Amino acid sequence: MDFVVLSNDQAIFDPVFSAAIVVSSPGVITGSTPQNSNGVTACVVGDEASVLVPGVTYSVGAMVGGVGSLSILALGPDQQAQKTTSAGRPLILKGTQFRAQLQVIVPAMNPMSGFPDPLPIHFGTGSFQTVNTVYKAS
Repeated sequence: MDFVVLSNDQAIFDPVFSAAIVVSSPGVITGSTPQNSNGVTACVVGDEASVLVPGVTYSVGAMVGGVGSLSILALGPDQQAQKTTSAGRPLILKGTQFRAQLQVIVPAMNPMSGFPDPLPIHFGTGSFQTVNTVYKAS
């Protein structure tokens, strides 16, 4: 049993994405289940695609000034309910970590050589921070 992620909960991205260091605000997840009698909207698998944090800055070693967007690439196995569903889709649980990606929009540059970051995507992790202290699922 783990806490269910609710609409408007936060996705916290870890600062290390491969060799890149990211400075980011939390993302917000939007749930798609119907509200229950208490006005709560839970998140189901697929709702993680609603998390997008644009305009984050990043650096890679001596390369600085990069800009990109963060998103969730895949939920961790412990973040998907095995038994509890809504409209046939598993609920998202707080769990431990999801896989995330930094999509480069403006590559970080080495100010000495002028060379840009050659990678268009950097991979990292993150976790959910939920205000939910009541609803659990498995």
